[in-house]
Amino acid sequence: MPNRYLVRRRRRSTVVPDPSVHSKWDPRRWLGVGLRFWRRSVQFRTVVITVVLVGLAEVIVGGFLSVQISKGLFQERLEQVSAEATRGLEQADSSFSSASTTNANAASTLVMDTLRGMQGDGVAVRRDVVFRLLPGASAYWVPGQDTSAEASSAITDELQNQVAAGSDIYWQSVALPGEKDQVKPGVAFGKRVTVPPGRDYALFLVYDFSQVADTLVLVQRVLIAGGAILLLTITGISWYVARRSLQPVAEAAQTAEKVAAGKLEERMKVRGQDELARLSTSFNRMADSLAEQIVQLEALSQMQQRFVSDVSHELRTPLTTVRMAAEVLYLSRDEFSTVNARSTELLYDQVERFQGLLNDLLEISRFDAGAAQLAETKTDVEAVVSRAMTTAQPWAEKAGSNVKVTIVGAEKGQRGVYASMDPRRIERIIRNLILNAVEHGEGNPIEVFIGEDSDAVAVAVRDHGIGLSEEDAVRVFERFWRKDPARARTTGGSGLGLSIARADAQLHGGALEAWGKPGVGSTFRLTLPKTLGAKIAESPLPLGPYGKEIGAVEAAVAAEAEESKSVEDKAVTAGAATVDKKDPASTEGSEAR
Repeated sequence: MPNRYLVRRRRRSTVVPDPSVHSKWDPRRWLGVGLRFWRRSVQFRTVVITVVLVGLAEVIVGGFLSVQISKGLFQERLEQVSAEATRGLEQADSSFSSASTTNANAASTLVMDTLRGMQGDGVAVRRDVVFRLLPGASAYWVPGQDTSAEASSAITDELQNQVAAGSDIYWQSVALPGEKDQVKPGVAFGKRVTVPPGRDYALFLVYDFSQVADTLVLVQRVLIAGGAILLLTITGISWYVARRSLQPVAEAAQTAEKVAAGKLEERMKVRGQDELARLSTSFNRMADSLAEQIVQLEALSQMQQRFVSDVSHELRTPLTTVRMAAEVLYLSRDEFSTVNARSTELLYDQVERFQGLLNDLLEISRFDAGAAQLAETKTDVEAVVSRAMTTAQPWAEKAGSNVKVTIVGAEKGQRGVYASMDPRRIERIIRNLILNAVEHGEGNPIEVFIGEDSDAVAVAVRDHGIGLSEEDAVRVFERFWRKDPARARTTGGSGLGLSIARADAQLHGGALEAWGKPGVGSTFRLTLPKTLGAKIAESPLPLGPYGKEIGAVEAAVAAEAEESKSVEDKAVTAGAATVDKKDPASTEGSEAR
């Protein structure tokens, strides 16, 4: 086998995951769960949208009600205390003005009695009294007094200046000191009064509105609690309604999945006469029509398979006779004239091609009928590749392509890459891929890579020819598909080779994939499990362009050669594959794309 290199497998670095990232309470995890439910469940989306809209409406309505209740409650209390404060201040002013005493003790007693009468609980809220000199005045008989230090500190300079400048009653919202550096809402009313014998004072009534604030907080809590209960109730109701409404849709989805799985007799239950009932009826009619068409198509497919199989079998006997006669003529062609000898050669070649096409049709019919069987045995993939190359070598030499085999990922001293397979079918796949590369490689070098890991083996064939587009890489496995119908086949293929190759790979539980780029080349990768029936996590070989991979292989070989100073200890070179001397046209299984 030409130019085979054994390259040691290199260790892959592993990254230890952060356990905190996958924590049970990680917000990203719950966000991912919510997004999955959002994408997959109409019921979940319906409930979430309903709850969000209702919650938004509750916030708007609750905020509006809270503001209106706050304004109404404050205005009501303000009107009550305003009337009371006006009455009290007017009475105090009248009492001071009507007094004609000139005795200091009598004036002081009058002020103390008046202030004591005004202090205490009002009609709605508690009130305190502040009696002080006007700015710039000096005490004469009665000094300033107050019934509460908090109330006295709440009087602002603005309100005090208004009282000093006018004779009306003025009011202002104030902040009363509370416990733990908190403030309480309040309202202060003030009026200028004249105390005998003619001294002007400022008299203030300060009302504590903390009860009003407590009432408002209670109302807000009730609104929040009621809104939460209403939101939970609406959530449950919307969940139930959505579930009941979408149940027929879910049943339709389940029934459709069962029909798609092959249970053509599955139908939906029809309940009532509403829109959902019409949906069930229409779905059942559609399922009946599909089932009928599927049965008809299956019958036609079986008829087609039987026809292809019967025709292929019926043609084998006369074709064998024709082939025997063609061989007799071919062996005696030297006795014929030049024209007859050439006609004999053409006849022999076309009979061989017809024989190959007939064999491919029989193989396809066995796959279609599910009758293909595997002759499983543990086989060395290298040996299978070697035999396939031996068969394909005449066409490679004729096209001028050099085929090189590289084993990627082999341990030092390792011999052979083994897997359970049907060697005849796998050899046919690899031979087909090599012939396909020769057919479309335009005489450029062809690389064959062999790789393995603990679960699978892979063989990739890379050419540097006309290449494939992404669409062509998918269609290339279709039966009788050709990228360029005008292009002549040089390897005598039937157009079924890649289709049969993919079917053989799938029969082993593996995969046959293609990659290409126009003007660059193409790669076909065969991946097989080492044990039949085992699952393949990933292929040991990449599918894309092999430029970097080839460079890595050559670099690894060069590094080992430099380290050991002997290339022979690190690379194993096999001689050219043995060439079968018989005519290339007579080689069996020379399918190409």
